[in-house]
Amino acid sequence: MRASPFPIREASVANALAANRLGPFAIGSAIASSVAPLTVVTLVVPLAAAATGLIGFPIAILMVAAILMLYAVGYLAMARHIPNAGAFYAYVAHGLGRPAGVGTSWFALATYNSFQLCCYGAFSAAIGAPLLSDWLGFDVPWLIPALLAWALVAFLGANEIKVSGYVLVFLVVAETILVALYSLAIMLSDGFRFNGAAMSVGDLSGPMLGVLVILGATSFAGIEQSVVYIEESKNPKRTIPVATYVTIATIAAVYWLGSWVQISAGGPQILDRAATEADNLFFNQAAVVLGQSSVTLGKILLGTGTLAAAIAFHQAIARYVFALGREGVLPRVFGRTTIKGAPRNASLAQTVLALIVLIAYAVAGWDPLVQLFYWGSTAGGFGILLLYTLTSISVVAYFAKNTHGENLWQRAIAPLIGTAVLLVVSWLAIDNLPGLFGVDPGTGPARVVPITLLLVFIGGTFWGLGLKYANPQVYEGIGRGTRSATASASGLSTIL
Repeated sequence: MRASPFPIREASVANALAANRLGPFAIGSAIASSVAPLTVVTLVVPLAAAATGLIGFPIAILMVAAILMLYAVGYLAMARHIPNAGAFYAYVAHGLGRPAGVGTSWFALATYNSFQLCCYGAFSAAIGAPLLSDWLGFDVPWLIPALLAWALVAFLGANEIKVSGYVLVFLVVAETILVALYSLAIMLSDGFRFNGAAMSVGDLSGPMLGVLVILGATSFAGIEQSVVYIEESKNPKRTIPVATYVTIATIAAVYWLGSWVQISAGGPQILDRAATEADNLFFNQAAVVLGQSSVTLGKILLGTGTLAAAIAFHQAIARYVFALGREGVLPRVFGRTTIKGAPRNASLAQTVLALIVLIAYAVAGWDPLVQLFYWGSTAGGFGILLLYTLTSISVVAYFAKNTHGENLWQRAIAPLIGTAVLLVVSWLAIDNLPGLFGVDPGTGPARVVPITLLLVFIGGTFWGLGLKYANPQVYEGIGRGTRSATASASGLSTIL
């Protein structure tokens, strides 16, 4: 990439995120919250089994974790040279060109919004409304608890990251411990034995591979967000890799145990039970040993877990919008921070969008659990898989131009293997998308989702090309973060 012709005055950059705030545990908790361990075990596993008729989720989780470990090698190597809260956007801009980078930023925002908004559906329909209705003695519309969750996310998102960090650490630790304890209780129930079919590699071949990989990608979505916090991390060259690898391994172990135990305990009727009991299945199995009160406790922590995921994705989206605003790709008002380094304007924009979507769903009468949570999380999982693939290609292209001091494994071997694997599973995912959504080929979300994502990417790419001629200074700074000439010279200051 040729150097910018504009002078860079890094010392004058005021529109930057708060530096030196987050260690490995804080960042690990943030990204673990976005993957929401209890939400995946209690909602994704049974809903996916019922929709697809597959029980190979545990083995798929291990395969996806292995792919992500391989993918992370090149991804983190690139992060060492491009510290940017825009992550996917910045890496593709440096590897495949600025227009593709802007297209990727739009694509990433659409994907993350699918995840963030679906969390409100899960929180409200599966937890908030039922519990409030039981406690108050009358039916509570799902929109009410959704708006309560929305207000809390809005408040935390508008303030410095440490405030959200404390909340996320507590919530993710609590739900992870609960998954482990409930899994142990289920294993202690009479007649329990592990179902070997759930770990059969036979489910990892043919057309079913694509379906299972999307489910796995959905369950790990957010793992890549460690680099989103790179500008706010302590000792980023150590903190980011530790947070990424440890979190992938930990979450994979939690998913593998929770899903295998749940499927095994369901017995021969697991698919029927998954369809009828849905989000209650895991809790009902644990209640056999722990008593009915464990269901209520589980529901409460499931609610806080989905709330934590909403907070984590909101923070990630705000940082993406901030990164784009700072460089002038989006209106520069989004590139401003508070005195304490919080991207408040970007956060408020996401808050407004979430409110519009929630009200639209309520007015239209759409099902918040199926059409908001399941469809939204599935669309997000499909999108994140494509983002992994595109970024992996960008890593290969970036290091092909210059080794940047990285060894052969980091700059070439791991990225090339990861790219080849991701290309295969992405094609299988595209080919089997109707089965994942449970609709006929070419209908419903199986048609709408890929077309929408493609149009979003094309729109962003053309926007980037337009900047080349309409605003060359902004174009030159795409993907450069605080090194962007527009960020340095824009005169943006912090706001209260």
